[in-house]
Amino acid sequence: MKNSKIIGTGHYVPEQIVTNQDLEKIMDTTNEWIVERTGIQERRWFDPEKDTVANMATKASKKALKNAGLVAQDVDFIVFATITPDYFFPGSGVLLQRELGLQGIGALDIRNACSGFIYALSVADQFIKTGMYKTILVVGAEIQSSALDKSTEGRSSSVIFADGAGAAVLQATQEQKGILSTHLHADGDYAEELYVKDPGSSRKVRLSKELLDGATFNLTMNGNTVFKHAVVRFAEVIHEALAQNKMQKEDIDLLIPHQANLRISQFVQKQMNLPDEKVYNNIMHFGNTTAASIPIALSEACEKGKVKDNDLICLAAFGSGFTWASALIRW
Repeated sequence: MKNSKIIGTGHYVPEQIVTNQDLEKIMDTTNEWIVERTGIQERRWFDPEKDTVANMATKASKKALKNAGLVAQDVDFIVFATITPDYFFPGSGVLLQRELGLQGIGALDIRNACSGFIYALSVADQFIKTGMYKTILVVGAEIQSSALDKSTEGRSSSVIFADGAGAAVLQATQEQKGILSTHLHADGDYAEELYVKDPGSSRKVRLSKELLDGATFNLTMNGNTVFKHAVVRFAEVIHEALAQNKMQKEDIDLLIPHQANLRISQFVQKQMNLPDEKVYNNIMHFGNTTAASIPIALSEACEKGKVKDNDLICLAAFGSGFTWASALIRW
């Protein structure tokens, strides 16, 4: 059986930098309040005249392909993770396919929110291991800022979420490297603890004045519940990956967690007794970009030389669903 190896990564974030000081001007908040609760100092929000989920994904993908030494035509299949597609349907996978000039190949959309990129990575891994495809483009991209309630009432979530895209190129290899295992979990009992209710199809009228006047289009998040579950599931799924491969936490060279909240990442780091140099965080500068957060962080870590040949890399995520996932990779 073939292994699947990440041979190139890339990311793109919008040019518009929104600092905590910028948010102080539009809502009742302070830089200190935001940093204390989230660790975020600034984030990127999209330019409606310039950025779309698909074209941000295209820029990240082209960078990943260049870093892999490939051209778009080498791609056999696309797996695209996003909960903020450009259209209600179709998904953004086919839009990325069109922008890359890859008409005809398959494009699969994944809607697992913050765990979306690892779910997408796992799907791509299985396709390659079975021999169905040789080269797969895996992407996470989001535009969250256009759905945020930027008033004081919505500040608990609007200071966190941001926009961007990240991509990875997976290719079949006979080497004893690449993705060692992936682990996917979910618990729908908590679906409404972190969700956006509308526009939902299970309404008598999908769009009405009453719905538009209400708050069901805004993100609803029970922050305490999310935190309590996240810190447990993060540790569980990381240990699951290590146990599957008969490894210890000391074997990890770099943990890249989903950038949900710096407090969560630091809590997990402390639980696992990992030194700072073994955990990569960039939420301070990019905010929480949901499905894009792990591929953006992975791409940035590669650029900075923090990912080296033969390193053991662990990716882990927790988010809406609830869903949680991990991937263990021998680079």
